[in-house]
Amino acid sequence: MSANKMIEVVCAIVEQHGRVLLTQRSEQMRESMLWEFPGGKLEAGETEHQGLVREIKEELGIDVQPYHRLDPVQHPYPNHTIVLIPYLSHYNGGVISLLEHRAYRWATPDELADFNWCPADVLIVEAYLELVKNRG
Repeated sequence: MSANKMIEVVCAIVEQHGRVLLTQRSEQMRESMLWEFPGGKLEAGETEHQGLVREIKEELGIDVQPYHRLDPVQHPYPNHTIVLIPYLSHYNGGVISLLEHRAYRWATPDELADFNWCPADVLIVEAYLELVKNRG
């Protein structure tokens, strides 16, 4: 990969009962043991919504419905840059199965600062907390 390779990654801020879904990366994953909003890379020809629904189904076995796009965040890594595209999403059913991650947690907005986040997710957490604050 060249140093300027841009990779688009979608992530879901899955909301349910005043909490959001977080996942902890496994020991085998890059940035192991850090927490993130679940998601993954877009495939060729996919819309952001299609990619997000597919990724969450593949990684966690649940169905989600993205409904509101937040501002994307760019995060540089040594060999590439990711463009992380967050969506507020509804939980539409299914039982969570950890197919790639080590753990998951439903957390209140007040608890989000207690987690050790992947660097790319830090700005997403801040934007989400600002949104929650402005909702009243």
